[in-house]
Amino acid sequence: MPTFIAIEYDDPHKAQEVRLTLVKLQREYLIDMEDAVVAVKDAEGKVKLHQAVNLTAAGAVSGGFWGSLIGLLFLNPLLGAAVGASAGAVSGALTDVGINDKFMKELADGLQPNTSVLFVLVRKSTPGKVLDEIKGYGGTVLQTSLSHDDEDKLQAVLNEIDETRS
Repeated sequence: MPTFIAIEYDDPHKAQEVRLTLVKLQREYLIDMEDAVVAVKDAEGKVKLHQAVNLTAAGAVSGGFWGSLIGLLFLNPLLGAAVGASAGAVSGALTDVGINDKFMKELADGLQPNTSVLFVLVRKSTPGKVLDEIKGYGGTVLQTSLSHDDEDKLQAVLNEIDETRS
């Protein structure tokens, strides 16, 4: 079962910076994330979600491929590709995988303006190495599915000062 973690940052860009660090760690096989979303609350108080995967674009590409294939069978590949791409885009836009968008917007809505939140679903990780990499970014743990002890350890690591990032 994946572990859910939401961390608030008092900088609108910090959550994106931490997500990029986690993506780097994922390429090094130190963490396996199911989803990683950044929510930013701007100066006007509007919340914007920045998904790691654009499901609409992915759906359009997939739909276009299958539409072309079906169109070839019926001797009209252009019409098949157009219909398939539009159906795939609609399907992708309506699909919500990973963390629930409504939940993320509601949680981020309660934040102060010019802040950000990193929402992560972690399948598995090498905790020691991951924590060493995110040490010193700061942040406040908002919500997790971790035990109280593990949540306290995570908050302590976030509070540590890392001179290389200062």
